[in-house]
Amino acid sequence: MVAYTGIQGQNILIVSSDPSDPTEGQIWYNSTSNLLKGYQYVATNSWASGGNLGTGRYRFTGVGTQTAGLVFGGSYPSPPYNTAASESYNGSAWTATSPLVNERRGPGSAGTQTAAIAFGSKLQSGTTLSSTESWNGSSWTNIPATLNVARGMFGSGGTQTAALGFGGYTPSPSTVNTTASETYNGTSWTNITAYPLSIRDAAAAGSQTALLGFSGYTTAPTNSTNSWNGSSWTNLANMINSKQGRGGFGTQTAAIAGCGTPSTNASESWNGTSWTATSNLATTTGSRAGLGTQSLGLVAGGGSGITTTEEWTGINLTTRTITTS
Repeated sequence: MVAYTGIQGQNILIVSSDPSDPTEGQIWYNSTSNLLKGYQYVATNSWASGGNLGTGRYRFTGVGTQTAGLVFGGSYPSPPYNTAASESYNGSAWTATSPLVNERRGPGSAGTQTAAIAFGSKLQSGTTLSSTESWNGSSWTNIPATLNVARGMFGSGGTQTAALGFGGYTPSPSTVNTTASETYNGTSWTNITAYPLSIRDAAAAGSQTALLGFSGYTTAPTNSTNSWNGSSWTNLANMINSKQGRGGFGTQTAAIAGCGTPSTNASESWNGTSWTATSNLATTTGSRAGLGTQSLGLVAGGGSGITTTEEWTGINLTTRTITTS
């Protein structure tokens, strides 16, 4: 038998109890249980309940991570319908922050918990907004940057100074979905190649130059997936389920579709090539805010103005017994 030290060049730590704060890749021998153990990433792929929103709503949006998130805007199912409410998440609870300057239903978003932008909106009255607001970690401020196509309920991603928005719902010349796509450079919005579909309520994951657009509503919920490389859109493998209502998060090559519809709670994972079914969401609803990564993310709110938050754990650092032969 070949000794471990001959392969790895180091001894294995012998302990009577497992370390309380191991590091990734650490290996040790537990002399009490007579087991060889290690600390490694393990696939979990499950949803669990998180803290409830302070303001239940739908058609809103979010940025950041599972432990440092921010959501804003949205709608109620009854008057006053639209809201400017903004809340931050610390991994367990939501806290109200300074509200948006404008009420925004279905705004676009980009950034982090401390540096974000909100743009566009379609209000219950049918009025659309083309304005942009900036968040500095404590307050929202209107900035002199307007969308070329005023609209709301569209897919978006990126950072506070390098954002992208596509699709949406506009009342001009008639109430229709749009293919309009625009990028933001920190100062102004610029029209880019149109999205392949006239669509609203699409989900998105990624950056301004590497974005994934998926799901949404054309004339019905769709399973379409499209990738942006900084200059053009490419159609990719369809989702397993047709969905609408945003609620996606991650990157262009590692995303989670945490959105649903009133008829499905199915969740899916994207690996850059194809979609795979994951464990189902607890709540069957659409129009949710989503944020985070494929490893750790969340979706919140939805359909009838619910306050529910569901946290996603894709992989988790876990102590595992190492078997040898």
